[in-house]
Amino acid sequence: MHDVIVAPADLLVFGPHPDDIEIGFGGSVALHAALGLRVALCDLTRGELGSNGTPDEREAEAEAARAVLGADWRTNLRWPDGGITGTDQQIEEVVRLVRTVRPRTVALPYWNDRHPDHRAASDVLSRAAFKSGLRRFAPELGDAWRPDWVCYYFINDSVAESFGIDVSAHYETKRKALSCHRSQFAPPDGGVSTRLTVPQFRQLIESRDAHLGALLGVPYAEAVVVREPILRPHVIKDWRDPAKADRR
Repeated sequence: MHDVIVAPADLLVFGPHPDDIEIGFGGSVALHAALGLRVALCDLTRGELGSNGTPDEREAEAEAARAVLGADWRTNLRWPDGGITGTDQQIEEVVRLVRTVRPRTVALPYWNDRHPDHRAASDVLSRAAFKSGLRRFAPELGDAWRPDWVCYYFINDSVAESFGIDVSAHYETKRKALSCHRSQFAPPDGGVSTRLTVPQFRQLIESRDAHLGALLGVPYAEAVVVREPILRPHVIKDWRDPAKADRR
């Protein structure tokens, strides 16, 4: 953690590279911040293996995007890009962070993704989030803390979501946050042509969110996966008391 005052938060979102949170969960970050919840962001690497942008530029872009989304703070663990391996040190850094922040919910990248760093991050972070709740694991890192919920979001293609979050009212904020990552999506000097620099990549993000939104009856939605069953109080879809439901 570098040059950031880490404070308690309700939602802690992790991303492997500085733009991954915005791609997969930017609308949800903006939504929860707008609801008045404390939202914190943590990037694992500075994306130094990326074809465009320097690590310093990418961290600055990430901080600008944080301000746009309304998150309380953002930190970067500065693990080596391409080196998310789950060493003891990496696990302990995440455990220390979770125990310090004490989030109600942790959001992590989905475990099956085309990018090896995304898959590795999901595995390492899942293990660390679990170990954070073990009181006999590294007590010197702080009191044990287990989030109420560990959720997973999609960076690349989405499959078999558990539910969707309506982010329609905050989608323009997501667009603005993505635009903060200029070095990746629109390098000022033209840069190196990559999957991210072509206009179709932004279109791919929006079409994915619009497709899920259309299935759910809203303009835009972001997908979330949870590993455990979801308990509902009844089969009435809108959560109202069944005894008070309109039976017309």
